[in-house]
Amino acid sequence: MTKLLLSLHVLAAVLAIGPVTVAASMFPKALRHAHSDPGDREALTNLRLLHRICRVYAAIGIAVPVFGFATADSLGVLGSGWLITSILLTAGAAATLALLILPAQDRALATAQTPGSSPGPRSAGRLAMHTGVFNLLWATVTILMIIRPGSTTGA
Repeated sequence: MTKLLLSLHVLAAVLAIGPVTVAASMFPKALRHAHSDPGDREALTNLRLLHRICRVYAAIGIAVPVFGFATADSLGVLGSGWLITSILLTAGAAATLALLILPAQDRALATAQTPGSSPGPRSAGRLAMHTGVFNLLWATVTILMIIRPGSTTGA
């Protein structure tokens, strides 16, 4: 059962978090493009698509910690320092996505869709920074999940 849970956890991470990191990373550049040419309908379509990918896959991404907790419980490592650190970093990444990135994308998209207005270049830079933090948190979690400092499970 542990191997099944671990497989589901890893698959959920790859299939849910991967698209969010890519789409969120692409959004600031697409936003800059939309800012430089406010009449470009394709740029607006790209922004909508990237934002939709982020929203949908963020919701699907809830499966990652669900399978993660189940896997950790079956391995008996719920109290391990590396896992607790990973949980905290995952919570930080989720908060960054839910409280900073998605709302900023919402605002930028609303501004880009309003005739006569355009998103400011600073918003794209700030969004890129938040996305970089999000990506760095997930990269750190991934490394901790692979290295598992002090783990004795052998799994």
